Amino acid sequence: MQPLLPANDVRHTPAAPGAFASFIRFVVCGGGVGLLSSAAVPLLALLVPWALSNAVITIASTVLCTELHALFTFGTGRRPGWRRHWQSAGSAVAAYVVTCAAMFALHSVQSSPSMPTEQIVYLGAAGIAGVGRFLVLRLFVFATGSRAAVTSETVYEPSSVRQRKAAAKTLWLVAV
Repeated sequence: MQPLLPANDVRHTPAAPGAFASFIRFVVCGGGVGLLSSAAVPLLALLVPWALSNAVITIASTVLCTELHALFTFGTGRRPGWRRHWQSAGSAVAAYVVTCAAMFALHSVQSSPSMPTEQIVYLGAAGIAGVGRFLVLRLFVFATGSRAAVTSETVYEPSSVRQRKAAAKTLWLVAV
């Protein structure tokens, strides 16, 4: 027997934001964390070797972005589990491979490209990889609705409570 629920109670996870809103949030979250990471790597490199600094900051920023994407970008209403963290990390590795391949191709075609040419190729590849990563995250990793699997993690609470919890978690993650 199901308990009686208030009329305003919603029996599903919150609706995901639209594609455009999600993309803007994706750019803001990813770009913001990227800017913070670009400052953190050289600061940490004062204490440890640069390669270790880069690896630590890359892992931390990927975990932070996955949390932000779950709670804010794609509006899942809950923190991501290990599976989503690994899938998100896999999409980040794929994006890294795309940018490396673009730079390799540029240097194969032109032995000494100018810095502006390198920047154009790199930023173009990063943009394409970013759009691809957004699509993978939206359609597969953080999919909601009929495509998403229903799990025992589904929370049944009013949308206003879910929104407040998601906002509080996001603020906490940003503060940390």
